[in-house]
Amino acid sequence: MSATAGEVRVAFMPSGKRGSFAAGTSVLDAARALAVDLDSICGGRGICGRCQIVVSEGSHTKLGITSRAGHLIPLTAPEELYRSRRGLAPDRRLGCHARMVGDLVIDVPPESQLHRQVIRKDAEEREIELDPVVRLHHVQVEQPALASPTSDLARLLDALGREWGLTGLACDLHVLRDLQGALREGDWMVTVAVHDGTTITAVWPGFRDLALGIAFDVGSTTVAGHLCDLVTGEVLASAGAMNPQIRFGEDLMSRVAYVMMHRGSEAQLTRVVRECLSALTRELAETAGFEPADVLEITIVGNPIMHHLVLGLDPTELGGAPFALATNASLRLRAAELDLPVHAGARVYVLPCIAGHVGADTAGVILSEAPQASDAVSLLVDVGTNAEIVLGNRDRLLAASSPTGPAFEGAQISCGQRAAPGAIERVRIDPETLEPRFRVIETRAWSNEPGFEGTQVSGVCGSGIIEVVAEMVAAGICSREGVIDGSLAARSARIEPEGRTFSYVLAEGPPRLAITQNDVRQVQLAKAALAAGCRLLMDHLGVDHVDRIRLAGAFGAHIDPAHAMALGMIPRADLASVGSVGNAAGTGARIALLSRAARAEVEEVVRRVEKIETAIEPRFQEHFVAAIGIPSSAGGDSATPRRRRRERRMA
Repeated sequence: MSATAGEVRVAFMPSGKRGSFAAGTSVLDAARALAVDLDSICGGRGICGRCQIVVSEGSHTKLGITSRAGHLIPLTAPEELYRSRRGLAPDRRLGCHARMVGDLVIDVPPESQLHRQVIRKDAEEREIELDPVVRLHHVQVEQPALASPTSDLARLLDALGREWGLTGLACDLHVLRDLQGALREGDWMVTVAVHDGTTITAVWPGFRDLALGIAFDVGSTTVAGHLCDLVTGEVLASAGAMNPQIRFGEDLMSRVAYVMMHRGSEAQLTRVVRECLSALTRELAETAGFEPADVLEITIVGNPIMHHLVLGLDPTELGGAPFALATNASLRLRAAELDLPVHAGARVYVLPCIAGHVGADTAGVILSEAPQASDAVSLLVDVGTNAEIVLGNRDRLLAASSPTGPAFEGAQISCGQRAAPGAIERVRIDPETLEPRFRVIETRAWSNEPGFEGTQVSGVCGSGIIEVVAEMVAAGICSREGVIDGSLAARSARIEPEGRTFSYVLAEGPPRLAITQNDVRQVQLAKAALAAGCRLLMDHLGVDHVDRIRLAGAFGAHIDPAHAMALGMIPRADLASVGSVGNAAGTGARIALLSRAARAEVEEVVRRVEKIETAIEPRFQEHFVAAIGIPSSAGGDSATPRRRRRERRMA
């Protein structure tokens, strides 16, 4: 993206869409020109307030943009009026009146998006053997007497030892503040929460059987939380949100670069992600009909950079070799240390990291899928902007990370977007007519079916991008080298020239959606990085095939395994052995929340995982180059059966 004299450059987050515009163009007009999802219902009069945006201040090295709030014209009269009447946060502007006079990175908050991102937040059904770290104990405490001048705490400890066999307990200071009132209000009957069999963390008058916990998966794009009953293990509510750190960079390394360029800014990134966790905590409690103070235990998983930023640790060492973690050990903290609005005695358990780019989220996937418990060789792939890969069985486990980039999430794709209602998620192309049909999120009908009329199409999300490129190859529109065949323009109007290359028109619009040659290249680069990481681990394990493949993560859960294999994203395998496991990292966090034994297990398994560093492995580059083709030459001929039938007919 470059700008000429009199033009300014703008990039919108979280979509990643960018372009150059004449100085003085409004943010809303630029967003509309780029098909950015920015809401407005008042015709740009500054009345509805739907088009609020935030300027992402600072130097964005990856984008080549230095963004400043001063690169917008000063606050206009309609904005001043809206602020006085309805309130407008100091860092926010109305996109319809804010005009650009310099280069900008613009964050579109979730509430300003017409098509809210679909956060894949539901908890996977899973049978978990309960062994909660927090247990409730109802006791009757002897009343004080002049003849026996012991303290209320001493008599409580005596009761816990006598009735429950608990001895040597410590007690939180806040419990002491409430203890005497609770004992007298409960007529000397109280319920006590004991953490890990060692510490009294809460006390309530009378009988209580409510103890809640939250399992958080902090991803670079989305944050998901599951509120659980620690007594029954039941999932009471699930919620998700966009990670607000996206305004500082669409991928992990962009955020590390931002911290490097802006000294001390890690505190800002920590603050916004903790605010997100706090907001989700309140939402979960409200949805289930409880109070945040009912939450006594929290578990957290996340990739290494998210792990560090949630904890308030500087992530810059993870931005370059040797990618040193501040710590890879599991952590046990007080929730108050992370500013979470829960019970004063609540604790947080952070699962261990494996290595510099293989984090606690991968530990969660291992805990969920348990490859260490089987003789079969399993390949676990958590697909995201940085794919984390685990390969092995009970004898040996290997792990690696592979820099796939944000293409699979819609960024850096001309018509790409994140998952939201209206985004194309499934694609089929007729190999004879080259005509497409597609399905969009939250619409069951395909585009060629009667029930599709009136459906608004807004872009193509990650699963749709994978499918359209695989289908283009299968239909002969795109060669195995990734080149769109311009000679087919005589056969179909959907093949259009674009400079010296060609594009394929997927939807006539509005908006008009076309897959460009550069889009295909971005998919090739992303899938080659993933394929190379898988192949490298197979080399180290000494295997040429795997018994089981599991695609994890919110995005991985919606990939069609057949199309992924056709592209060469994953090794060739029996399709029956390939499946999606949803948010396995979140499931692992939930297992750790509900089982003290599982925490010990994951800590032991992580200690023996062998980390393979792709950045220093010469064969990674070899596999990457070999995997650029579609299908991957490294993975053998993975063309779809339909494509092979067509080739036989042509022969």
